[in-house]
Amino acid sequence: MNKLAFYGLAFLWLLGLPTSAQNPRKPTTFLLNAERLQANKTKIRQGDPVLKAAQQAFLAMADQTLTKPTYSVVNKSKVPPSGDKHDYMSVGPYWWPDSTKPDGLPYIRKDGQINPERYAIQDDAYMNGLCNDVQTLAIAYYFSDNEKYARRAAELLRAWFLDPATKMNPNLNFGQAIPGITQGRGIGLIDSRELAVLADAVQLIRGSSAWSAADHQALQGWFRQFLDWMLTSPIGKDEEDEHNNHGTYYDFQTVAYALFTDNKPLAKQIIEQKTYKRIGSQLTPEGSQPHELARTLSWNYSVMNLQGFFGIAQLAENLNMDLWHYETPDGKSLQKAFFWLLPYAEGKQSWTHKQIKAMHPENLWPMAVVATRHYTLKTLPAVAHEQASKQPLFTLTQSLF
Repeated sequence: MNKLAFYGLAFLWLLGLPTSAQNPRKPTTFLLNAERLQANKTKIRQGDPVLKAAQQAFLAMADQTLTKPTYSVVNKSKVPPSGDKHDYMSVGPYWWPDSTKPDGLPYIRKDGQINPERYAIQDDAYMNGLCNDVQTLAIAYYFSDNEKYARRAAELLRAWFLDPATKMNPNLNFGQAIPGITQGRGIGLIDSRELAVLADAVQLIRGSSAWSAADHQALQGWFRQFLDWMLTSPIGKDEEDEHNNHGTYYDFQTVAYALFTDNKPLAKQIIEQKTYKRIGSQLTPEGSQPHELARTLSWNYSVMNLQGFFGIAQLAENLNMDLWHYETPDGKSLQKAFFWLLPYAEGKQSWTHKQIKAMHPENLWPMAVVATRHYTLKTLPAVAHEQASKQPLFTLTQSLF
C-alpha cells in the first residue's frame, strides 16, 4: 500500500500543527485532510522551518518523478483473453505450477509465497507506479503552485484513463487469474485499491491550467463506469461477498469512487449496508480479526485490514458519519481492533499466530499516531514518534493513505 500520505498524517499529528490560519486555496480532498493541508501551506508561506525543509525535500523527489516513463496497460507483451490490451490483467500472487502435473495445471495455492510469474505481466506495477507518481506530483503542485507538476500529473492521467490509444478499460475482468482454473476473479479487485488514493490526489490539481473541467468530467466518467462495474458485474459482486480484507477494500474503493463522482448518497448507503456488517463479521468483541489470523502472514494481513477500515472511517467523515467510534450491538469496533494489536507492536505480548515471514511491528505505528486523533492512548510509544520524525518527505501530507 502507498504509505506516503499515511506517514504524513502521523508526523504532522505529532507536530501538533494548528488547523486555523490565513487561507490559501482549500482543496476538496476526501482522504487527505483539506483543513490541515491548507493550514500547512499557510505555515510554509509564513516561513515554518520544519515544513519548508520538508517542502524542499519533497519537491526534489517530485522532480525525479517528472522524468519517469508514462504508464499504460497496452504496454504489456501478453494479450488478455478478450484480445484487447486495454483490459487490465494480472496473475494471482500465491498460485504456483503443480509439480505433479506435466503441464503444471491447474496451479495450486501457497499462501504468502509469491510466484515470480506474477511480475511477467506488469499492469499491476504500472498501476501502482501511476498512483504513486500522480499523488506525489499533485501534492507537489499544491504546495508549490508550480504548473510543471500538475502538467505531468495530467499527462499521466490522460494516458491511463482518457487517451483512446493507451487508456485502460474500466474493468478488472482479468485480475489475479489462476492458470488452469480461471481467467479472472473478484479477488483481483484488491489490485485497484490505490486508485482511490489517485482519485483523491486529482482533487489537488483541480483549478490548474493543466487539468481542465472537461478533463475532470471525463475522468469522473471513467470512474463512474468502473464503479458501476464493481457494483453490478459478477466479478465485482464476487469481491463484494468476501469476508476478509478483500471485502474491506471493496468498500474502501466503492465509497471513495462514489465521493469522487459526487455521489454522497451512494457512499453513505455502502457504509450503512455493507461496512457496518463487515465490522460485525470480521472482528471479535475482543478486537481480533479471525479471517486475517488464519493467513500465513497473519500480522501483515491484520494490520492491512485494519488500515483499510481506518481508511473507510476517514472517508466516512465526509458524510458526517463516525466509524471511529461505531460499535456493533455485540460490542465489535475498530477501536477494539486497534487496541488488540497495539501490545504486540509494543512488544508487551508475543505474536503466536502463523507468520512465515519476518514480522514488522513498526507497521502499526503510523496507525497508532492516527489513532491518537480519535482514541485516548495512555502513551504513544517513543518509537512511533521516532519513526514518524524520520519521514521528512512525508510531513506535507495529511492522511492515512
